[in-house]
Amino acid sequence: MHIAETKLKGAYIIEATPRFDERGSFARIYDHEMFERHGLTGNVAQMSISENRILGTLRGLHWQAPPGRETKLLQVIQGRIYDVVVDLRPKSSQFGEWLGIELSSDKQQALYIPEQCAHGYMTLEDNSHVLYQMSESYKPNLVRSLRWDDPDLNVTWPIAPRMLSKPDATCEETLATLRWSLNQSGE
Repeated sequence: MHIAETKLKGAYIIEATPRFDERGSFARIYDHEMFERHGLTGNVAQMSISENRILGTLRGLHWQAPPGRETKLLQVIQGRIYDVVVDLRPKSSQFGEWLGIELSSDKQQALYIPEQCAHGYMTLEDNSHVLYQMSESYKPNLVRSLRWDDPDLNVTWPIAPRMLSKPDATCEETLATLRWSLNQSGE
C-alpha cells in the first residue's frame, strides 16, 4: 500500500499494492497504523455503499458540519467515477480550490478526503458502485451541500449530468454565500 499526496493539501490517493497468485489478487486499501504514521484519521465509524445505475449520475457536493465533521475514504468497487473534493476549511490557503480525479475498480485506488471538504462525484459508467468508510456516522441534520455547478467554483465535470437528486439539483449554496456565512461566524 502506498499513500500519495494530491495537489489539495490533506487529500491523498491510497494505492493498493496487490499480491497475485493463481486465485487472483489480494491488496490492502486501509491500514490504521500506516494512516496514523501519515497523520491521517484512521477511525472508521460507518461504512456505506453507493449504487449508481446510470452513467452521468451526479452526487454532491456534500459534507457534514460540526460536531459531525468527517473524513472519508472511498473506493470504486465496480465501474468508474470522476471524484471531486472541494477545500472548505476556513483557514486553508486553498479554500475554494478543488481536486478532480478519476477512480475506477480497475485501478485499485482509494481517495482520502479530509474534514471540512465537500465531496461529490459523477459516474462515468453504468452500474458504478462506491464504498465509503467514514470517521463519523451520518447525521442528516448536519449535512451541508454546495452547488455542483457553482460558477465561482467552476468544476470541470467530464460530461453533463443525466441524473441528480432533487436536493442536489435545487441546492442554492455557493462558494460566495458559504464564504460570507463563515466570515459572519468568525471562522
